[in-house]
Amino acid sequence: MTESGAKKRSNLINVGRITTVFGVKGWVKVHSDTQPRENICSYNPWWLKTRHGVKSVEIDDFKPHGDALVVHIKGIDDRDEAREICQVDVAVERQQMPDLEEGDYYWHQLQGLRVVTVFEGNDQDLGTVTRLLETGANDVLVVKGDANSIDQKERLIPYVPDQFVVKIDLEQQSITVDWDPEF
Repeated sequence: MTESGAKKRSNLINVGRITTVFGVKGWVKVHSDTQPRENICSYNPWWLKTRHGVKSVEIDDFKPHGDALVVHIKGIDDRDEAREICQVDVAVERQQMPDLEEGDYYWHQLQGLRVVTVFEGNDQDLGTVTRLLETGANDVLVVKGDANSIDQKERLIPYVPDQFVVKIDLEQQSITVDWDPEF
């Protein structure tokens, strides 16, 4: 990709969200997008994307709590201070992410890629991946049509390699699928 033709990608990757305060001693409840969810606490520092900008923080303790985690951030020791950082995304630096095996991808790597279907031998541009959904059975690509695609539809395409997802080419910023464009 050339610098002039490519959107500059942020070095920060969202890995979770601080949702609410927990108790009176500065703890917060965190929704983690990592698997397993406790992995979010292995990253240091966390970058909080607040309405006032990005702020670096360190975790000094955490505990599992239901389907989330409760976390203590160094230097935040009361409920009112903790409330100030609620409803913000937690990000980490891209280079902190561990390398994956060949053929595995982080969701952030797939977001923004062009999706082309080769259904019945007819190449058609379906749009770009706007996000992914976790459904339990398999992840789902949410593909939104745009000015360069066959229509403006939003499509939900199961992320099932070798069945629906034929090829992912990060260099070409594209995903080839075998998906009926009528769906």
